Amino acid sequence: MIRPTFRHVKEYLLIIIGSALAGFGIAAFNMPAMIAGGGVNGIATILYHTFGFEPGLSMLVMNVPLFIIGMRIFGPSYGLKSLMGMVLLSLFVSLTGLIFGYDGIIPYNDSVDILLSALFGGFFIGTGIGLVMKAGANTGGTDIIGQIIHRFTPLTLGTSILLVDATIIITSAFVFGIVRAMFAIISVYVSTQMINYVIMVAGTKYAKTVYIFSSEIDKIKQPIIDELNHGGTVFTGTGIYTGEKREMLMTIVSNHKISRLTALVNTLDPNAFMVVEEAYKVLGEGFTPISREAVDHLEIKRKR
Repeated sequence: MIRPTFRHVKEYLLIIIGSALAGFGIAAFNMPAMIAGGGVNGIATILYHTFGFEPGLSMLVMNVPLFIIGMRIFGPSYGLKSLMGMVLLSLFVSLTGLIFGYDGIIPYNDSVDILLSALFGGFFIGTGIGLVMKAGANTGGTDIIGQIIHRFTPLTLGTSILLVDATIIITSAFVFGIVRAMFAIISVYVSTQMINYVIMVAGTKYAKTVYIFSSEIDKIKQPIIDELNHGGTVFTGTGIYTGEKREMLMTIVSNHKISRLTALVNTLDPNAFMVVEEAYKVLGEGFTPISREAVDHLEIKRKR
């Protein structure tokens, strides 16, 4: 029997708290302001105001097949924690709607109220999703569609997700009007920045280069392979202060795995020294294939 550790408890707490914050942002701000800021929650907003479908239930119904597809295509990475995040987000949307109603917590007398909803909705949604991602999970949604598009087309992951969200926002412009769609863009921007902040992402960068200095490199490198599904390279050098031989492990991990890596290193060697840098572009196995980058480069040259 596997006993839950403090790390596991912390991760599940992050998923619960993050799902609650995101659900509150959706139900208390975006939903009543008719802001369909992309994702499954954007589709649920359109369905609620058009057909009266209960938003939390709509999100769950849409997320289940997306989750199953993600499991079949991407494997066990869409595991228990991601399923938990998906279900909890829908639950907290419904609970917030039950407590406050879907009429919002501000009066909506003018466009300033809608702007406030866009800002605060984006803030709560981005913070919540960031916490869920920091726990190594996700809340399902159209990001899975973006990942599938990225998997089978030359488009980058960021472009694929942007394409899906843009389609939903454009659809909302026909349903709610162009002004609401413009507010939706603001909400998406704020939520994206909050996600970036919470999981330490800058701009469009999606990975970190990590240098680990430790006397326990042999113990540290195996969990990186087994638990994080990443490789790395071990270098041998000499400390300029002590003059002693030291080993350094360099690895590149996705942003949402950096917290897990830090916890692993701390557990195996509390005295380890880590340097974390942004990886602007990562090409190769586990990230963007080098072949795809080469094709993109050739296409650009042809257009020129």
